[in-house]
Amino acid sequence: MTYNPSMKKHPQNEEAKNIYQEPPSELLQSIINLYTQGQLQQALSESNQMLEQFPNSVILYNISGASNAGLMQFDAAIDSYKQALKIKPDYAEAYYNMGVALNDKGDPKAAIESYKQALKIKPDYAEAYNNMGVALNDKGDPEAAIESYKQALKIKPDYAEAYNNIGNVLKDQGDLEAAIDSYKQAININPDYAEAYYNLSLLHLLRGNLDEGFKYHEWRLKIKKPTAAPVRTNLIWDGEQSLIGKHFVVYEEQGLGDIIQFCRYLPVLEQKGANVTFKVKSNLHALLQTMDSKTSLNTRLPEENKIDFELPLMSLPLALKTTVETIPAQIPYLYADDQRKKRWNEKLGNKTVTRIGLVWSGSTWHKNDHNRSLLLNQLTSLLVLPVEFHSLQKEVREIDIKTLTDFPKINQHQDDLLDLSDTAALIDEMDLVISVDTLVAHLSGAMGKKTFILLPYSPDYRWMLDRADSPWYPTATLFRQPSVGDWDSVISKIRQLLSD
Repeated sequence: MTYNPSMKKHPQNEEAKNIYQEPPSELLQSIINLYTQGQLQQALSESNQMLEQFPNSVILYNISGASNAGLMQFDAAIDSYKQALKIKPDYAEAYYNMGVALNDKGDPKAAIESYKQALKIKPDYAEAYNNMGVALNDKGDPEAAIESYKQALKIKPDYAEAYNNIGNVLKDQGDLEAAIDSYKQAININPDYAEAYYNLSLLHLLRGNLDEGFKYHEWRLKIKKPTAAPVRTNLIWDGEQSLIGKHFVVYEEQGLGDIIQFCRYLPVLEQKGANVTFKVKSNLHALLQTMDSKTSLNTRLPEENKIDFELPLMSLPLALKTTVETIPAQIPYLYADDQRKKRWNEKLGNKTVTRIGLVWSGSTWHKNDHNRSLLLNQLTSLLVLPVEFHSLQKEVREIDIKTLTDFPKINQHQDDLLDLSDTAALIDEMDLVISVDTLVAHLSGAMGKKTFILLPYSPDYRWMLDRADSPWYPTATLFRQPSVGDWDSVISKIRQLLSD
C-alpha cells in the first residue's frame, strides 16, 4: 500500500505571503525538487536552513516533515507538521502528512484522527480518505478501510491506488476473486501501475499458478522503491541462452527468508554450466557457504565487462520456467557448520526428552506482522507439555517477557545467537521446529528439519492454499487459521499432535 506525503503548496495571495513569510517560489521549488528526487537529507538540511530566514514558512515545515519521515525520523517529522499547523491551523496537507508519519511510526489510531482533521478542512481530499483506509486496515478494521477507499473513489473515480488498496484488504479477507477484480480495475486505469501488477502476481502464486505469477512478479522491479538493483537489459538471461562457461551474477533482494528460500536456484545455474557469483550481505556468507555449491559470495558486483549474464535472485524461477512440479526441492540444501554444531551440542548437553525449537513472532517492521505473529502466552497450552523448549528468536518483545518468566523451562539463547549460522546449529539440535512465518521457518525447512509452520488465514503467497504440505519444503507441515485471527484452533491441533 503506497501512500506518499503531499508536497502541494497552499494558495498564496499577497496577504498570505506576508502572514506566512514564504520564501520566493523558485527557492521553494528547488527544495521540493530535492525531495522528489530522493535527496532527502539535502532537502531537510536546506529547508531547515531556510527556516532560519523564514521562520513562519508553513511550506518549509511541510518539506522538513516529509524529508524527516522519508528518513524514518518520524518524531521529528511530526514536530515539523505541528509547527506548520501552529502557524496555519487550516493547513490540510500538514494534517495529511502527519497522518502518514503517525501510521508509519506504528500509531494508526492517531493517524486516523489526523486524516479526519484534514478532511474537516478539505472534505474532497481523496488522498486523505485513501490513506485513512490504510490506517483503518492497520488498526484492524478492514470494513471501515474499504468504506474509506470507496469515499476516495466517489471523489476521484479514476483513483487507481484506492482500487489497489481495496484489493489488498479483500485479499487479506480471503476474497481472492474480488481482490483480483480490484487490482485489474487499478491496472485498467493505469496500465503501468507496477504495484497492482505485483499484487496480482502474489495472488497467482498463492493459487499455485507459478508461471503466470512469476511473470507478473517481474513488475516488482518497476516499483518506486524496488527491493533489487536495476537490471542492465544487455545482461539479462532469458532462460534460453547457453550458460556453459559463462559468468552469471545473481544479486540478493527482499528479506532474509526470501534469500534462504530462493538461494536453492544457485546450484541449478551451476548445473547448467555457469560460474556463479552471488552478491549478498556479508552476514549471510557463513550460512550460504554450507551449500553444496561453488558459487562465489561477494558484497559487490563485479565490473560489467566481466559479466555475461545477471538477474536478481527472485527472477530465477521465471527464467528457469518453474512450476509446482519442478520446484528444486532437494532437501537439505543448507547445513549447520560443524564447529558451531559442536559448540551447541556441548552447550545443550545430552538430550533426555524431545527438543522443540519455538518462534512465535517476527520482526515488527514486517508489513503483515500483526497477522503472522503471536503473543507467547497464546502458546501456553503447548508450554505445559513434557518436552524441552528452546527459543530460536534473536529478539523477544517486551510484552512476552512476563510469559518467559512464568515458563522458565523455555531455554533462551538470544545472547548466543551471533548470526544465522548459530541459529542453524541450534536448529540442528532440535527434533522439531514450531514457527510462525519467519526466516527461521525457511531455514529449518531448507535444512530438512521437521517443521510446523503456523499460518494466518490469508497466508503469504509461497504457502499457497488448501494444503498442509509445501512443495518448497518437503519436511514442513502447514497449520492454517480456519478463520481470520483464529490461532486457538491452530494451537489446539498442534497440541493434540504433540500429545499423541
